[in-house]
Amino acid sequence: MGVPKEGEFITIKSYKHDGSLHRTWRDTMVLKTSECSIIGLNDHTLVTESDGRRWVTREPAIVYFHTKYWFNVIAMIREKGVSYYCNLASPYVLDDEALKYIDYDLDVKVFPDGEKRLLDVDEYEAHSKQMHYSKETDFILKENVKILVDWINNEKGPFSQGYIDIWYNRYKQLSRK
Repeated sequence: MGVPKEGEFITIKSYKHDGSLHRTWRDTMVLKTSECSIIGLNDHTLVTESDGRRWVTREPAIVYFHTKYWFNVIAMIREKGVSYYCNLASPYVLDDEALKYIDYDLDVKVFPDGEKRLLDVDEYEAHSKQMHYSKETDFILKENVKILVDWINNEKGPFSQGYIDIWYNRYKQLSRK
């Protein structure tokens, strides 16, 4: 598969540092691709956990992946406003099977009122020891937390309402075709 085109569907797979499959999302609609990023949308998307459990996403969510930054962003569009779930993760790679990345446990959740929470610090510490994260990886992830918080604080990229409006409206146009 080459670069997916607007309106096409891709699979997303997250892995852990040791190479084990963590989670799979089927049928994410591609809204935009560029040399460095992919924007997509999940809406009632089937998710399969590594233990085989399956569930379906409840609301539309714009997903943002980049080849340079060590995080990805999920903007969940809810009645009370947009909530963000940001995974500290490797930059993505794309192959014939899926868009793939390594999930590094740490997450930042942003609530509609702007409150931010750093999640899963204990899980990060445990996996860091268990899977032998390098000092370089640890440094890169901590630096990317700073970049991510700066984006959040300055409503950059996926964290601006204009971005949400543009890409959600584009999804609605494409899904009507």
